[in-house]
Amino acid sequence: MGHLQTDFLTADSSFTTGMASAFSLGGNFYGFNYSKTPAEADNKALLSDWIIVGQDIDDAMYFVDSRPQCLTTQ
Repeated sequence: MGHLQTDFLTADSSFTTGMASAFSLGGNFYGFNYSKTPAEADNKALLSDWIIVGQDIDDAMYFVDSRPQCLTTQ
């Protein structure tokens, strides 16, 4: 079961970028996910949130389906 990781409006970086930025070598290393308008950024973030909510629901359904003993009462 694959999971999406969303990173809208956050910096894209790696370990090497982080180390270089700690020493301020070459200026600003961080590139952000830009949007043309604030509304577009909000739409991307909202869509991202709902995708993650859907994944959480799917994970919960898979968990219950794979463990039928969880549904029995004793």
